[in-house]
Amino acid sequence: MRLWIKLLLTLAAIILASVIAGYVWHALFNASIPGFLSGLIGGLAAIPTWEFLRNFDVHPPR
Repeated sequence: MRLWIKLLLTLAAIILASVIAGYVWHALFNASIPGFLSGLIGGLAAIPTWEFLRNFDVHPPR
């Protein structure tokens, strides 16, 4: 898998995790989620996403 595709999918996972965390926070506390907490959750979502996408690195034989 190309690097730019992995970066794009990882960025999508970061944004999705942050948005979902914002909805859950708002449902629980009826307030906006602090920016640093949303960023932390998004960053933590990036790590397993990147590691999962590493499994799809297939290099053609030479």
